[in-house]
Amino acid sequence: MALHEQSMGKTDEWFTPPYIFDDLGCMFDLDVAHPGLQQCSWVPVKRFFIKKDNGLIQSWNGFVWMNPPFGPRNGIVPWLEKFVQHGNGIALTPDRTSAPWWQEYSRKMDQILFVSPKIRFIDVNGNPGRSPAQGTTLMALGENGCLALRNAEWNNLGVMFAPSSKGAW
Repeated sequence: MALHEQSMGKTDEWFTPPYIFDDLGCMFDLDVAHPGLQQCSWVPVKRFFIKKDNGLIQSWNGFVWMNPPFGPRNGIVPWLEKFVQHGNGIALTPDRTSAPWWQEYSRKMDQILFVSPKIRFIDVNGNPGRSPAQGTTLMALGENGCLALRNAEWNNLGVMFAPSSKGAW
């Protein structure tokens, strides 16, 4: 099992490491699922919602960063639905290409970056976890998101594609 899978039920508090944001090279207007901890001060964002704010019930504006709680089976679906409705940002998701939710929502994205190597997420104490069994994708909607993913690909963060339903390159 992957490190985040081993901890299911214990915590879904795993944070995106700083190098991801360095490679994206952008500033976000809103982090819709920010941990609200000092150790995550590297997220380049003007404003954020923490767990008690419940980003799913808040109004989103501007260019958003979304690393939602992966949580229980299909727990990411309401987050992706709201992300698609908003239409402007980058979503970090598990690379579960055979999962029905991934199949449905990947088709709605403008671009997707398959991150390589696998992300060693940061735990609540600021330490990187072990390499998970599961990979990660960054999904973009809107011009700013696509530009940031192109930056990340240029910085060798992974390989990108545009879903055919959105018009492949």
